[in-house]
Amino acid sequence: MNEHLNIADFEAVIFDMDGVLIDSEPVWKIAMGEVFHSVGCPLTVKDFQQTVGLRIDEVIAYWYKHSPWEGVSPEEVEQRIVEKMVELISANGKPSVGVLDTLEFLKQKGLKIGLATSSYSVLIDCVLETLSIKHYFDFTHSAEHESYGKPHPAVYLTTAEKLGVNPLKCLVIEDSINGVISGKAARMKVVCIPEKTHYPNPKLILADFTFDTMEEMLKSLR
Repeated sequence: MNEHLNIADFEAVIFDMDGVLIDSEPVWKIAMGEVFHSVGCPLTVKDFQQTVGLRIDEVIAYWYKHSPWEGVSPEEVEQRIVEKMVELISANGKPSVGVLDTLEFLKQKGLKIGLATSSYSVLIDCVLETLSIKHYFDFTHSAEHESYGKPHPAVYLTTAEKLGVNPLKCLVIEDSINGVISGKAARMKVVCIPEKTHYPNPKLILADFTFDTMEEMLKSLR
């Protein structure tokens, strides 16, 4: 559903990171595929669709339960995946289409800008530094510091609190169903820009607004 997106309705915009600020979902699939295969766990890109938007420790726990491997702890697998992600993003990371213009526009309008992601802080730092966009954000937060990751709303509620903005005055920008549910559960309005490597998920209709790209969203905001 797409009602009109009016910037005057909001005091803060909170971005998800993976698939929103940076086209990193394919990178996650490369890193996970490599590391899982190295421990003898034959997961495919299609398998990884099931765990998009979850925290990496939750992803690994899920696959360890469904397709267990031997000889390497889940913690070691997690560490290897995160290290591979840092390596790949640092070498190849580019902002998604429309991100830089959108951040600049929101800054000029005086809105607070937050980041709320399932990715760990080490990856937040890596992405913001690689894309040179750290200066736009008033607060960044990882669900690693919460008891529950998305689809639980904690990461969004904490971000709103730290920004000093009522959740009802926050606009969330997401790409996955777990993220959309998380933002809606926090009582925020949610834009969904579906990540292109996901199979279209009919549940994404839960979002308040849907756009193909962030450029389209920016046109609507303007």
